Amino acid sequence: MTNSASRVASSSVGFWFILSLSLAVVYSIQALREAFSGEFVVQDDARQHVFWMQRFVDSQLFPNDLMADYFQSVAPAGYTWVYRLMAIVGIEPLLLHKLLPPVLGAIATCYCFGICVELLPIPISGFIGALLLNQTLWMRDDIVAATPVAFVYPLLLAFLHYLLKRNLLGVAIAIALIGLFYPQCVFICSSVLILQVFWHSRKGAEIETFPASLRLPISASSSLAFYAITLAVAILILLPYAFKPSEFGAIISVAEAKTLPAFLPDGWSNFFDKDPVKFWLCGKRSGMLPTEWCGLAFNYSFLLMPPQLWAALALPILLRNPQRFALVKQIRGIDILPRMLIASVSWFFIAHALLFKLHLPNRYTEHSLRIVVAIAGSITITVLLDTLVNYPNPKSKIFLSFLIAFALFLYPPILKLQKYSFAADSYVVAEVPALHKFFLSQPKDITIASIAKEANNIPSFAHRSILVGGQGYALPYHKKYYAQIQQRTLDMINAQYSPDLKEVQRFIQTYGVDFWLLDRAAFTLYYVENNNWMEEFQAKQPIVEKIKQGTVPALSTFLEKCSVFNTETFAVLQASCVVNQSK
Repeated sequence: MTNSASRVASSSVGFWFILSLSLAVVYSIQALREAFSGEFVVQDDARQHVFWMQRFVDSQLFPNDLMADYFQSVAPAGYTWVYRLMAIVGIEPLLLHKLLPPVLGAIATCYCFGICVELLPIPISGFIGALLLNQTLWMRDDIVAATPVAFVYPLLLAFLHYLLKRNLLGVAIAIALIGLFYPQCVFICSSVLILQVFWHSRKGAEIETFPASLRLPISASSSLAFYAITLAVAILILLPYAFKPSEFGAIISVAEAKTLPAFLPDGWSNFFDKDPVKFWLCGKRSGMLPTEWCGLAFNYSFLLMPPQLWAALALPILLRNPQRFALVKQIRGIDILPRMLIASVSWFFIAHALLFKLHLPNRYTEHSLRIVVAIAGSITITVLLDTLVNYPNPKSKIFLSFLIAFALFLYPPILKLQKYSFAADSYVVAEVPALHKFFLSQPKDITIASIAKEANNIPSFAHRSILVGGQGYALPYHKKYYAQIQQRTLDMINAQYSPDLKEVQRFIQTYGVDFWLLDRAAFTLYYVENNNWMEEFQAKQPIVEKIKQGTVPALSTFLEKCSVFNTETFAVLQASCVVNQSK
């Protein structure tokens, strides 16, 4: 391998490239199988970020819907337009969110392959990088959700690829697209460019020039012009976000967030953890590391951390020993990886310093760390493979072969045996399909009140408005939005368990409720004591006390009289029927 590594035969590159793309297809098959396993199936996060886009198909859907309006307002422009344009050509948003992940995965694979071969011109390095990347992507639910974060991987890899190729147009377009889909990463890209300027200045590097085919009408033949143009693109793409006011109020402050149960360890948006290790390293929103790395470390063993992570950590050792690892001498441009890490970690701490104004700190490191580790791991494994071929000790060969095989092929199956959740496991299936068919047959402007978990699926499956949703719907970052969510939730819980019929009727009339979806077990002590939604809004204990005292909720007396849809699990009450009742 070493003797032939100085040149990359095009036929060999083509073979490993096609094999890499095949990996992307294979890994996406399981997700596609789950996505199309039934009539009512949706990815978990897509329930919040995609449901409102059905407005592109039918403008009469979700009228005056608080949650639909909110998620539409925070959706990045590029993300919105992809779904809007596809809706115009006849592909509905909830179908598109199932079709996009394999496409995005394939694009990310192509760029990852190109980056690895650019850093180490051995085709197998591209294949290994593609394998490690796909293992990472399909272990997580980021790309399978087809939400804005799903576009980070192909676009961030495109940025790195074109930067390595010194392609001005490619870098500029990649930055612009990142800004349109996931603006946080524009800060990272800009910092990488700035670091590259200082990196070259410190090393006294000679000014590089562009190939003639890439020269623009303006004078852009020097490195300085390259960085000036690409940074200008970054600034221009971020300006609309800087000056765009939110109709849902200011961003919550740290002091205010610490008073909300939603941000505490048991809350849906948990952020503040008393354990400094979890807070700074492993917090889903506050920590520096990707959550799956921490989850494995705490639940199983550090030995089950991603093998590519250990391989990436070994790369600096290999680079310092070119006499023992001959292939190291052919590595080029590898300093782009530490620049990426420095930029990401810097913005992680800046986001902590300006907490919530730049969204969540974890978003500045988790994606770039996965990408950097996959690329660095591929370089390490390729170098070790080359060394293994020429290694004289048979026992060492067997040991190294096992380590490499584990890193490349055995890791995902072992995780599966450990019952680790993969991307394909993140799809939500309707508990009672007939329920959603019933609501689909109702007028488009209805509003449904419910604290049942199944209600969170109604906007996606039945395309009808719910008064308020739990879990991912109740994001607490914009104060005006969350205040309304909080008030609606508390009013709805209190009305559902109130013994006063007039209070229930006032609630229905105030919020314009048309139907009330009830779990048949909703009025039992067990149901209330195990309801996390009620706990988050600090409404559980008063209801528990009422039930223990034998208080009979007024709504429970109309389960049969006002019911218009029934199953063993659920009952749907006609709100107008409840309003017309008297004690």
